[in-house]
Amino acid sequence: MDSEFKIVLASTSPRRISLLRQTAMRFTVVTPVEDEASAKPDPKERVMENALAKARSVLGNVEEGLVVGADTVVYIDEKILGKPSSEDEARRMMETLSGRVHRVFTGLAVIDAESGREEVGCEETQVHLMKLSAEEISRYVRSGESMGKAGAYAIQGLGAVFVDKVVGCFHNVVGLPLSLLWKMIRGMGYDPFSLIE
Repeated sequence: MDSEFKIVLASTSPRRISLLRQTAMRFTVVTPVEDEASAKPDPKERVMENALAKARSVLGNVEEGLVVGADTVVYIDEKILGKPSSEDEARRMMETLSGRVHRVFTGLAVIDAESGREEVGCEETQVHLMKLSAEEISRYVRSGESMGKAGAYAIQGLGAVFVDKVVGCFHNVVGLPLSLLWKMIRGMGYDPFSLIE
């Protein structure tokens, strides 16, 4: 594998970029054209479909490398919580999650740009949130951190103080399950260590 071979991340999410940087693997970032278009009610199907759509949308601009797409949702009461569109919606999401257990699903798609081979997977993590007062929810939402985050909280930011317990992959909750990505790269027949700078 030549030294230019790399991961092409089909996401401009600062959280995903930061997590991938943590691995020291070579990568570039390309903005996906398709963004969370699936309306499937099943969270696993939805995130996998969206992740694949994101990865496929950048293929025309990539000659070689492994294109990676990802999509994350929060799931509770048989409902999918995406990113809130307003502070009121963020407040309602936090009220729903307060004192309860919810599940976070991230779909991951890896495409070999040269061969076109595709692999799609999904990671699931349980998150226990402590009981929050109306004042805590209101002040947290006013901090601005809720916006742009699935489920209206950021486990890697101030929202971490509300998390009592995580069962499963922590990085999945942030938005990029690194262990699953590593396994999928191996499954594509590549040595992930060879992608490290």
